[in-house]
Amino acid sequence: MAAAGASAPANGYVPPKVLATQPAFPPKRTGAAFADCRDCPEMVVIAPGTFIEGSSARERKALGVLPMFDRMESPRHRVTIGYRYAVSRYEVTFDEWDACVADGGCNGYKPNDAGWGRGRRPVINVNFADAQAYVEWLSRHTGQRYRLPSEAEWSYAARGGVQTWYPWGNALRPEDASFGNHNDRTSQVGSYRPNGFGLHDVVGNVAEWVQDCHHDDYIGAPADGSAWFTGPCTLRNVRGGGWSLQGWSIRLSQRIGDPPGARNDHLGFRVVRELAQD
Repeated sequence: MAAAGASAPANGYVPPKVLATQPAFPPKRTGAAFADCRDCPEMVVIAPGTFIEGSSARERKALGVLPMFDRMESPRHRVTIGYRYAVSRYEVTFDEWDACVADGGCNGYKPNDAGWGRGRRPVINVNFADAQAYVEWLSRHTGQRYRLPSEAEWSYAARGGVQTWYPWGNALRPEDASFGNHNDRTSQVGSYRPNGFGLHDVVGNVAEWVQDCHHDDYIGAPADGSAWFTGPCTLRNVRGGGWSLQGWSIRLSQRIGDPPGARNDHLGFRVVRELAQD
């Protein structure tokens, strides 16, 4: 277990440096990085594309997905995202959240860091409304349109071009992600190798709020990348799993609904920035 304030686990991966310069305009090249301000999240450009959302019965059976969660990942369906967008390379950090508070945003809320330290650790103890307050501040601060990702946008970006169970294949190892309570807490963002699109911690570390209302299956889900807002919306979707969870709970296909008011040390988020289309 890592000591309080420890940084990256000893997995042989050297985290990249924080982006030091910002281009005048967001680049169009897939995978290119930019930031709209010094304290803004580093963003990665995601190209249009098509992928299969959901998991196979083989995957769920092999990993022992509990019956009550099995139907949430089916039926598998094709989703086509016909536009470019940008996703934050990392989960939003305490540094970025605290910059929002210092600027008068985020309703002045200062989440508890559980004694693990702030800085480059992902912000925790933030509920759905807190995440919305952050993207509203970020949009005002930059003059750009920031928001939470839709579930489909999250899935497409998190997959990074693969259809495997995890970003790196069908097996899960401690050197791949922060999961299974190996570190006894969150890890600094960027402590593990990125996926194929250059995004870090898409599984493990903290689970991530997305825009969509939770549904118990994919019947009727949008196929164009848009968020799914129909239904009672008593729960909001959460993706990616957290630092103490095990194998099947942090797969790319795993999805669950949480009460929008939930605040705990497993919940965080990443952001999307809308891009002008050609």
